[in-house]
Amino acid sequence: MSKGICILAYSGGLDTSVCIRWIIENYHLDVIACVVDVGQEQDEDLDAIQKKALQIGAVESLVLDVKDEFAHEYVALSLMTNGMYENKYPLVSALSRPLISKRLVALAQERGANYIAHGCTGKGNDQVRFETSIAALDPSLTILGPVREWDLTSREAEMDYAEKHGIPVPTTKKKPYSVDDNMVGRAIECGVLEDPNTAPPEDVYTITQDPKRADAPDEELVTISFEGGLPTAINGEKMSLVDLLVKLNLIAGPHGVGRIDMVENRLIGVKSREIYEAPGMMALITAHKSLEELTLERETMHFKLGLEQEWSRLVYFGKWFSPLKQAIDAFIASTQTFVTGDVRLSLYRGNCVTVGRTSPYSLYDFGLATYDSADQFNHKAAKGFMELYSLPIRVWAQMQSGLHDS
Repeated sequence: MSKGICILAYSGGLDTSVCIRWIIENYHLDVIACVVDVGQEQDEDLDAIQKKALQIGAVESLVLDVKDEFAHEYVALSLMTNGMYENKYPLVSALSRPLISKRLVALAQERGANYIAHGCTGKGNDQVRFETSIAALDPSLTILGPVREWDLTSREAEMDYAEKHGIPVPTTKKKPYSVDDNMVGRAIECGVLEDPNTAPPEDVYTITQDPKRADAPDEELVTISFEGGLPTAINGEKMSLVDLLVKLNLIAGPHGVGRIDMVENRLIGVKSREIYEAPGMMALITAHKSLEELTLERETMHFKLGLEQEWSRLVYFGKWFSPLKQAIDAFIASTQTFVTGDVRLSLYRGNCVTVGRTSPYSLYDFGLATYDSADQFNHKAAKGFMELYSLPIRVWAQMQSGLHDS
């Protein structure tokens, strides 16, 4: 007799596919497999994944389309913040976990389920993101982490279990990569990537192409238009944020833009070598930063830089629903009112570089910035400013000199 219902955060990958059978056998629960569509269908057939869950033994298999919500309530906030953990990782998976958790909790409440399960390992970041988010939304739910509990001590052991139980999985012993993807990009780990001194094989990449190849495309110029801190058009063509991200991935990917190879500091204390590819998002962050340089007042911009890192750390650490993160959201939103204009990017052989920017709210004054005859800056005023600005350091230097002499 079933003890209850378990909602499983299901991706169709190795871990969560094995989880279905393992939860049924070990917890004697009915499993509802739930795929939350955050744009990962660019790589995967979600209909096939949905059917596979039923074949494995789930009593119900659902695909929830949340792409618009993900784009406008999660990716948009990250873009306005220039969110990059350790100033490098554009929070690909970290952005999707709180939304997935939100939908799993809603489904559990709707179906009367007392359990939510995930396929995260005991030393990964995602277990923290799922469980902290679920606890924030409904602390009464019991969270199961089968991968932390079972005696399948390696991915090879999981593959053997899957083969023994007739569970079809996309992972093979020749390509044992663990992949998570959404409309922002892809995160890849495991296999040969665990050696930080081994160059990533080209087969780990799917949405970017090797920028060193002989037939790499020539330089391409792309203009991104922003309104209130958010992108609204590519080369003058207006489109939704979802469509814009998808299209920019297709434009920047062939140039090899957005490949990231980093050793990052996980929340639980270990260093992990991770490969990411996020061509569209990295191009957008580049453009957004360039527009902020033009439109944000100096003190605001400098203060925002520190909050960007704190916001990214909070999101990476699974605190999307925390009071501090929400307070920073409010500050970030207040800075974006006049971040409107166009940014021209050059895409070429792995590089994404700003080559032009314009805004109706630009704080750049040619008359103050130029060194030619149009210069309107009062150079004589600078002498008095230098006297006062350097006063503390001159007093300190005189005192140090006097102490030294004595």
